[in-house]
Amino acid sequence: MAAFRDMEEVSQGLLSLLGANRAEAQQRRLLGRHEQVVERLLETQDNAEQRLREILAMEEEVAQSLLDAKERAHQGGVELQQLQEELQKAGEEDTRVKASLHQLTQELEELKEIEASLERQEREVDEDTTVTIPSAVYVAQLYHQISKIEWDYESEAGMVKGIHHGPSVAQPLHLDSTQLSKKFISDYLWSLVDTDW
Repeated sequence: MAAFRDMEEVSQGLLSLLGANRAEAQQRRLLGRHEQVVERLLETQDNAEQRLREILAMEEEVAQSLLDAKERAHQGGVELQQLQEELQKAGEEDTRVKASLHQLTQELEELKEIEASLERQEREVDEDTTVTIPSAVYVAQLYHQISKIEWDYESEAGMVKGIHHGPSVAQPLHLDSTQLSKKFISDYLWSLVDTDW
């Protein structure tokens, strides 16, 4: 650019030297045209430099945008990997929860079956006691009336204890069922009953 400026100064000097001569007028015209061409050239060069600066600024913006996009893509890749790891962990947790739920469901079904069985047994016991207890009470009362034996229900296991209220005197009963047979005990107890009715 400095070279063009020097050319312009030389052209100005030549014009001033040749100003007196007519032949030099044509030369002045040519130099004027030369000067116009140089001015246009300088103007075009200035415009080109301005455009080049704008293009460089745009390239810098595009390069920065590309770097930003790469950074976002990298960041997105890292986030995607984290999300995939979280998804995998959630899947594993879901599998554990489903297995636990399946086990709990099975246990619940087993408990429902046990509950239904207990309810059936309870109904059966209720039915049995409804029928058996009154008849058992009747038999026990009838046996007491016939035998006149008052049983000791708090005696040790294997011991038959009570009091027989005979015709004249009350007699204690103390029989060891581990030492005596059931037939002997039954025969002995029935021998106490007064059969003279």
